[in-house]
Amino acid sequence: MTRKLWKIWLDWRGFVLFVAVMLLFRSAIADWNHVPSGSMKPTILTGERIVVDKLAYSLRVPFTLARIAQWSDPERGDIVTFLNPVDGRQFIKRVIGVPGDTVELRRNRLIVNGVEATYETLTDEECADLKIRPSRAHRILRETILGQSRTIMVMRYPSDPGYSSFRRFTVPDGQYLMLGDNRDNSGDFRRIGPVARERILGRAHGVAFSLDYDNYYAPRMDRFFIDLS
Repeated sequence: MTRKLWKIWLDWRGFVLFVAVMLLFRSAIADWNHVPSGSMKPTILTGERIVVDKLAYSLRVPFTLARIAQWSDPERGDIVTFLNPVDGRQFIKRVIGVPGDTVELRRNRLIVNGVEATYETLTDEECADLKIRPSRAHRILRETILGQSRTIMVMRYPSDPGYSSFRRFTVPDGQYLMLGDNRDNSGDFRRIGPVARERILGRAHGVAFSLDYDNYYAPRMDRFFIDLS
């Protein structure tokens, strides 16, 4: 029996070592994550595979949240992956508030440290470039605040108007406030609260590839290799 096991090991050791190295690599250095929901539309679409830089902020012990070294912290505007504090599932959202920031949302108008964001409606041509189908239910806006600009989606007539607002919140030390770019359809700060620094796994670097689930999984070729950082 021992000789048989040894033969199996000799035959499969290369494959086993390859899998082990890949698991270590994905846990601590870089990963590629499938996006199954539309909470980050229009920045990230359903059916996209996102490359995540897990060395962006720190080096972790593989398969744990323990950090070996840390060289930076998430900044406002970063798109990050993290384990949400409610059920431990991996989420991807945008950092809106860092420790010490005061953040408020009034009918989907963002206010950070007393500065209110400005909003501009995207043209049909700009929406087409983002691969977002025209809809009477949503508005696609360019949100600009504190020197940063990004594209967000809001419902024209929210089914839950109360979800589009929250009172002024001061982000505690060691915590971060996350929102989805699809503001009326995202399980973010309004559902899970602030996220502890140690639960943040890495920063989204770019889109590896994109499949359109509503069109027989056809590849969206012009969404391949889009930079998100």
